[in-house]
Amino acid sequence: MRVIIDLSECLGYANCVADAPDVFEIPEESMVVRLLDATPPEELRTAVEAAALDCPARAITVVDE
Repeated sequence: MRVIIDLSECLGYANCVADAPDVFEIPEESMVVRLLDATPPEELRTAVEAAALDCPARAITVVDE
């Protein structure tokens, strides 16, 4: 699995951080998400997919490799 973030679409709602804090963070000095792991382990799939679905800006894409 690979996670892709469209930073031009991210509005910093932080829903993704709430769903998958091991994969996403929003640094205090920024208003956009930072991807901590572009290829997270399979056991995080449910959390990562929830993060993508919960993103109001639809800035997160999850693709299978």
